[in-house]
Amino acid sequence: MMKLKMTAVLMITLTALSACGRPDPEPTPQPVMPEPVYDKYGNQVG
Repeated sequence: MMKLKMTAVLMITLTALSACGRPDPEPTPQPVMPEPVYDKYGNQVG
């Protein structure tokens, strides 16, 4: 059980270090099609 805990701590530490050493990832592109808009009756508008 102790080995499993140490492995988890090691993985978290490595993940944190690699995330800090890396520049921010590119922002996800916005979808080209806008979300459908519905009025209060549930009918699609636009």
